[in-house]
Amino acid sequence: MTKKIVAIGDIHGMLFKLESLLDALPISWETDLVIFLGDYVDRGPDPKGVVERLVELRREFGQNIRFLLGNHEYMFLNYLERRGIIGEIPYKSDLPLDDTFLATGGESTLGSYFRAHDGLFVPEDHLEFFLGLVPMIEEEEYVFVHAGLRPKRPIHEQSIEDLLWIRHEFIDSDYDWGKRIVFGHTPLSSPLVQPQKIGIDTGAVYGGPLTAVILPELRFVQV
Repeated sequence: MTKKIVAIGDIHGMLFKLESLLDALPISWETDLVIFLGDYVDRGPDPKGVVERLVELRREFGQNIRFLLGNHEYMFLNYLERRGIIGEIPYKSDLPLDDTFLATGGESTLGSYFRAHDGLFVPEDHLEFFLGLVPMIEEEEYVFVHAGLRPKRPIHEQSIEDLLWIRHEFIDSDYDWGKRIVFGHTPLSSPLVQPQKIGIDTGAVYGGPLTAVILPELRFVQV
């Protein structure tokens, strides 16, 4: 029997949509593989609540659930590193990210982790979650990334900047890596389905649905 894989698009602090999607998914958490594509925080009303729910899922289902690093988690980690809250983060980038983090929804994340008597406080299990995020997950027929891949560059020679930030150079390309690329990051009015790629960020934080795709049957679930 072919393993069922479920990929879930950008959540951006929309906890109520995440809960609704989890209820709607026709999957077995004990046997199917569930992959979240990153951007759990920023912009939406409850980034901390989303991360807490994901930490609970990881605790309950272990290796059957995996989490990608999104550019917004990367910017949050960079913010924490620069303030000495955590040590050196993995997957170093030279991009100037502090101002970008605050200008692209980071204030909602900082607010959700702010406590009146302690200031910014991120629980240890949340820090462990953020630091354990990976930029790519490769399966037999698919590659799962947050943003995409640089065309004409091999899968395992991609830069962290492209894996987390690339947009139209990837989306507009018909380059074939030999595996189908499943990605989020770029908000779309509906899922993008092409021979080489599947895009499932449908702008949940902007009023669109939160989208999951079930593979290999290519079935979409939206809430």
